[in-house]
Amino acid sequence: MELFFTNNIEGDRATLDAGESLHCTKVMRHNTGERINFTDGAGGLYLAEIISTQGKETRLQIISCDREYQKRDYYLHMAVAPTKNPDRYEWFIEKAVELGIDEITPLEGEHSQKRVFKKERAERLILSAMKQSLKTRLPVLNPMTKASALITDYKQREGWTKLIGHCRESHRESITTLIEQSKKQRGDNYPPQILAPQKILVMIGPEGDFSVSEIELATHSGFLAFHMGESRMRTETAALTAVSAVYLGHIN
Repeated sequence: MELFFTNNIEGDRATLDAGESLHCTKVMRHNTGERINFTDGAGGLYLAEIISTQGKETRLQIISCDREYQKRDYYLHMAVAPTKNPDRYEWFIEKAVELGIDEITPLEGEHSQKRVFKKERAERLILSAMKQSLKTRLPVLNPMTKASALITDYKQREGWTKLIGHCRESHRESITTLIEQSKKQRGDNYPPQILAPQKILVMIGPEGDFSVSEIELATHSGFLAFHMGESRMRTETAALTAVSAVYLGHIN
């Protein structure tokens, strides 16, 4: 299945923008009268018929829609410090979208070497990865944010499983254990019919790790420290391992 994207929807009609229209009609060679699939980026999967290809736009007649296609029972926010080599961070973003992620925040820590982030390039990569992996939810990409500011912001947020990965010598549970404990606690507190998606925030620091003050701030703000075993990992590897742990922990 090919998947296109547009959120330009009015009633039973939709319009592909110039970029998506070019890909649809010139690259994939779709013509008027043919049917295609598209997503609105908010969870909807649509089947539509091409009714016109005028100028740089392709107009569609919606035939059907599944508004909760591949709905997940978790919401995952990954806050990860960009790597010195931007290719590695882009690799993480692409693979994270393929597995399933809802929000990404590039972190600036006290030990960060990379303090500039090209948001527009990453947004294009996210859109491409979403379509390629047949996902229907377009992840939110936030501006670069200081780690201390994000921790402070989430301190007062209720209903979140807040995790921070670091390499300091302290008490840390495995990430899989913490995710499973959180799932069980939610299941014990709420009946299945009103159980909302599990909301998870995972913070992964820069190559130089989080600072002592950042870790202490997180600890005092309700964050749980986790480890990923004995392996020494690069930032992007640790981040993708965390995404994988959440993904595998929610497979029914």
